[in-house]
Amino acid sequence: MLHVLVSLLIGALVGWQAGKIMNSRGGLIRNIVLGLVGGALGGWLGSLIGVEPTSWISSILIGVGGSCLLIWLMRKLHK
Repeated sequence: MLHVLVSLLIGALVGWQAGKIMNSRGGLIRNIVLGLVGGALGGWLGSLIGVEPTSWISSILIGVGGSCLLIWLMRKLHK
């Protein structure tokens, strides 16, 4: 149970940070979803090119990168 709560908290942090970087607006739920999906996207893309997280800081950075990419893709698809 604690792992799920920590994952949601980190997902919210990652989503919030990506929203700030990409100048996007959203609430807590959107940030959590964005952080979790973006983290999964970043992790998947990282594994394809051979980049694996070695610490929780690198996991957060990969998650922020994936979330920024997700925001960018959503903007391109909705135009």
